[in-house]
Amino acid sequence: MIEKRTPIPVPEAQRRVMAYSRKGDIERVPITEADGRVLAEAIYADHDIPPFDRSPLDGFAVQSKDTAGATSETPVYLEVTETVGAGEVAQPVTKPGQAVRVMTGTMMPEGCDAICMFELTKEVTRNGAAMIEITRPFKEGDFVSFKGEETKKGDPLVEAGADITPGVKALLATFGYPEVPVYRRPVVGIFATGTELLEVDEPMEPGKIRNSNAYMVASQLKKAGAEPRYFGKLADDFDACYDAVTKAVGEVDALITTGGVSVGDFDYLPAIYDKLGANVLFNKIAMRPGSVTTVAELDGMPLFGLSGNPSACFVGFELYARPWLRTWQGASRPYLVQTKAVLGQDFPKANPFTRLIRSDARFNGEGRLTTRPAGFDKSSAVTSLAHTNTLTLLPGGTRGYRAGDEVDVLLLNEPGSEPVKLPEKTRP
Repeated sequence: MIEKRTPIPVPEAQRRVMAYSRKGDIERVPITEADGRVLAEAIYADHDIPPFDRSPLDGFAVQSKDTAGATSETPVYLEVTETVGAGEVAQPVTKPGQAVRVMTGTMMPEGCDAICMFELTKEVTRNGAAMIEITRPFKEGDFVSFKGEETKKGDPLVEAGADITPGVKALLATFGYPEVPVYRRPVVGIFATGTELLEVDEPMEPGKIRNSNAYMVASQLKKAGAEPRYFGKLADDFDACYDAVTKAVGEVDALITTGGVSVGDFDYLPAIYDKLGANVLFNKIAMRPGSVTTVAELDGMPLFGLSGNPSACFVGFELYARPWLRTWQGASRPYLVQTKAVLGQDFPKANPFTRLIRSDARFNGEGRLTTRPAGFDKSSAVTSLAHTNTLTLLPGGTRGYRAGDEVDVLLLNEPGSEPVKLPEKTRP
């Protein structure tokens, strides 16, 4: 007897999955291995930045009172007592009319209170001494970077839950984090079901298809920060499937199966969930593709039963597995970004369920994000996935859309860009 399935809305399905979300254990990794991880603790400044008054450019440290009244007609001449570079400390300037040649980052010499950049001076020799000619006055503090002006000791810099980007790594290095507190990556098992599946290195045979889902899901897992563990294919045999799944759940933090969740004679996953004693959160969602996506939990561990159709499998992962995985790693924003776009072509299909179109979104000449299907739009499609950077979200109960309609999109990657174009000046 075929089990009756009642579809639930996409947001409700996400809510049910995330009710079992949690954060993984905290571990510390070398800063060189922290890329793409999520901070488990906030970062605070352990010293002022800058740590001392310094020169932000190449020039001359001067006493501002020495430059009073300087003009092109009545220049001021100052004696250059020494040259110092970043990391060196100049001798104190104790006499009027003295200056120090400094490089970017040099600590301000004691006695000086302004910096005159090289471009505003002329180096000359007078009476056998190295001098600079200055033709404009400087005020106290001109072109000086002051201690603590960027941040002060104890200031919060980055909150826990932030992705570790190159900019965050710069802060980690600046404030002395040779090891970084992060959440452990979740280990996620993968099974592909079906005796019709061939591995990538096997030649095609009648009635067979190559196993694309396992490789796609492994890549999605890595992109989401997880550690994939491929357990291989499940043959169309209940006992073998059950034994393999039972063994795998003891080795991972979550399990993903592709295929085997529909209502065919060899779709064993629902029965396996039942025999395991797993709690099925849902077994049908009001969406296309991927309506048969099924998620169960076993002692808090999610068992993601994704469709065997590539596009449906892809969408199911992004909507339900990805947020759970990102939350495990402490991400403060685990869901895909949702924004508005303009439909770039007609989409006449009626939508009894919410439809998620694999799309290629780009900014048009007017600066509006425009989205259009990335290719063949069926749940079994695989070629369109190579060009997909967004999921266009069309609500159920509609009779189609026309080009120019405003729609919602979920961003999978940042849209493609072009070389920088400076905006035209709007003010003189």
